[in-house]
Amino acid sequence: MTDTTGTLDEALERLHTSGPERSGWLTNHAPMAVEALVRHGRAPVVHRWLDHYAPKLEEPPPARLPVTADTWREALGDPARITDWTRFFSRELADHPWREVLASWWPRLLPGIAGGATHPVIRTGHAVRTLLTPGAEETAPRLAELAHALGYWAARHQPLPPLAPLAAAPTAAAALDAVPPVPEQDGGIRTRLAQLTAFPAWGGATDPGTAKELLVELVTAATHRYASHGHGEPIMLVHAATAPNAVLRALPALPRELWAPSVAAAWAAAAAVTAAYMPREAAPYARTGLTPEEVFERAAAHGDDHTIKFADTALDVGDGLALSAAVRSVELNPPVF
Repeated sequence: MTDTTGTLDEALERLHTSGPERSGWLTNHAPMAVEALVRHGRAPVVHRWLDHYAPKLEEPPPARLPVTADTWREALGDPARITDWTRFFSRELADHPWREVLASWWPRLLPGIAGGATHPVIRTGHAVRTLLTPGAEETAPRLAELAHALGYWAARHQPLPPLAPLAAAPTAAAALDAVPPVPEQDGGIRTRLAQLTAFPAWGGATDPGTAKELLVELVTAATHRYASHGHGEPIMLVHAATAPNAVLRALPALPRELWAPSVAAAWAAAAAVTAAYMPREAAPYARTGLTPEEVFERAAAHGDDHTIKFADTALDVGDGLALSAAVRSVELNPPVF
């Protein structure tokens, strides 16, 4: 949906005075949530939602040393350099077309897809989707949002530990079922991801011709799985679906030679979140008879940022089980309003 209200640009301008994190490492979800709200026709509630979210926002960290084409490697993965990275990408996007910047930096950032609990790639996916929307203008706030997203990803870039391949799984759903949980499911996500040792092989020798199909399969499987397994950690497990969906959203803007490695990274992100937070057993859930519009309306009225973003992904999948999973997220996560 093309935003004809100007609300998204207004919201992004409000948010770009704030940093991408708060309380040391918690993510500012507002740019992603407001993009989803506007996308699904809820522009009239955006500023009210932001007013409620505003107390969580913090100023960006101070700039330290400019990132340059010669020095970027030493700044990669340094969260203290968030503002330096944002300014770098702002300059890059002022001097080059945004697709060119994205294509140049995507393979550099992709190995760190799980950094920041996958929030940076998710924010990037929302920013790219906005720029790819038919009829949408490449406005200054939307380009600035891409700079903020890429800057956040670069600053929080953190590769997963070396992973051994387990037996190959025939489908994405089977692969997610076969992911071994981390030994100690306690503490923050960084503590949990450090325990990863092996994932099932899935996707095979991906080529560009099958990349989109595989990503759709993965997003669908992860979204469906939330219906029965989201209770394990209702907030964090949404990222098993929203992270690969961010990659899927960016795919049309990327050169085809980057599609296959994008599938591999998306699988790693989904599997990592699944391993970190999976419950011991599945739980029963009810199938919904709500329409997609009614499901998103319920998520928007609920107000939780993760719930809104997961419902947005569930609507991309679009089938009854995905919509039931979105309703499940409304039930499991604490409401804001």
